[in-house]
Amino acid sequence: MMPKNKESGNTKETQSPEKQILISTNLAENLKEISNQFGNSTDIVIRKFTIICTRVQVAAVYIDGLVDKIKVDDFVSHAMSFNTHTEGQQEVTSGKDAFEYIKEKALSIGEETMIKDWKELCGGLLSGQTLILIEGLGEAISGSTSGGEVRTVSEATTQVSIRGSKESFTESIDTNISLIRRRIKSPNLWVETMKIGVVTQTNVSIMYINGIASEKALQKLKTQLKEIHVDAILESGYIEQLIEENKFSPFPTVFNTERPDSVAANLLEGRIAIIVDGTPFVLIAPATFIMFFQAVEDYYQRFDISSLIRLLRFLCLVISLFGPAIFISALNFHQEMIPTPLLINLASQREGVPFPAFVEAIIMEVTFEIIREAGIRLPSQIGQTVSIIGGLVLGQAAVQAGIVSPAMVIVVSITGISSFATPAFNMALSIRYLRFAIVFIAAFMGLYGISIVAFILIAHMCSLRSLGVPYMSPLGPFIPDSQKDAVYRSPLQSMRTRPRLVSQKNNVRMDSDEGKRGDKQ
Repeated sequence: MMPKNKESGNTKETQSPEKQILISTNLAENLKEISNQFGNSTDIVIRKFTIICTRVQVAAVYIDGLVDKIKVDDFVSHAMSFNTHTEGQQEVTSGKDAFEYIKEKALSIGEETMIKDWKELCGGLLSGQTLILIEGLGEAISGSTSGGEVRTVSEATTQVSIRGSKESFTESIDTNISLIRRRIKSPNLWVETMKIGVVTQTNVSIMYINGIASEKALQKLKTQLKEIHVDAILESGYIEQLIEENKFSPFPTVFNTERPDSVAANLLEGRIAIIVDGTPFVLIAPATFIMFFQAVEDYYQRFDISSLIRLLRFLCLVISLFGPAIFISALNFHQEMIPTPLLINLASQREGVPFPAFVEAIIMEVTFEIIREAGIRLPSQIGQTVSIIGGLVLGQAAVQAGIVSPAMVIVVSITGISSFATPAFNMALSIRYLRFAIVFIAAFMGLYGISIVAFILIAHMCSLRSLGVPYMSPLGPFIPDSQKDAVYRSPLQSMRTRPRLVSQKNNVRMDSDEGKRGDKQ
């Protein structure tokens, strides 16, 4: 029987003794210990067999729901298919002969291994493997039979594009890796997998292109992942929070996406992908501020159209961050900036409003956030309807009741719509909550306060790093060659090099002759 560890909280003390505990030669004890280890769980399936020629007891063990039943049947039937009358085949007369025969038959299938200790045995079962144990031998044959019900590849829901691939990642790490490999058919696309989480033992893979990815960034990421000691990793957001260098920054420094084509494009630029089992969102690092405003379909259409749309996104960034604050500042402190006819109309609208502009903005912003959050949590069939009707009805009712002015409803509405133009949800979320702080400062300091906050935010972003890469690159530090794919997008023929600070080696991605041919065409 396996001894129980007294201090389950200490990872080193619970793991190191298990390596010394070998599998018993008594099959009954092994099966009983497996049942005890998993608390006699009903999904532990034990199938017993008897080899007729030797009367040796054999058992196949797997966890129902984690395996593919067809693979299990094929693996067990192939390994247990004895034919002692085949010419040239050694006769099976003992348990040891049976073990050698089964091992040879099983290993001929591929992806089968031999297990000698209990830690590997339990880990194999939890990974969807089927184990074959034989009476009188302290080893188990492990077959790769993982499967079960998984979600099929479907269309992306959070990063929708009009043109481009409709595939998105699933919760299966093997499926996600294969989706990327189908797009980058190179032997230099390397994958390294580790298990993180003392209890969950979650598979986490890092994927990069050898020869393009920065060795310095790669080693730093591996060190950060190895230093993670938590009980559970249930989603890639756990990894994202644990590897961020500045924990209290409002800006995300790790990019996430559910699109395989986006991951492939970033890998080709020298970045590293972090794939976590059980989630369809893949992390990408190092990340820069510009990345969060670039959509994958920017590269699927003409450069002039993509550049205009990208500039529109940055305009929406300014509106969603500073829109209500500028309106409050102009109304309270800088009336001379407003044309006289408009100022008179605004003053007449505010005659019956009992609250100052700052309180109006807070009321409307909080109401808008409540409607948006409710729309996300409600069932999809009624969520959109409730959001639209709720916004219209509440806005109209608030104006008629004299709680807010019509101009404030317009400003808050434009601000809220502009925040949806940001392709990355986590960046849009940060902007939404920074807006409240800027509105508060604008109510007391006007445009001067807004200017101070803007300088503080820019300085803070310039101080951020993502795996050692400056967050504001290529704007700060300013890199002329990398401006071709920053605020605007140049033609593909002129984008011949990768981002310099992301990939320090193999920087050329388009041969000069290719570029010249494209220019001539």
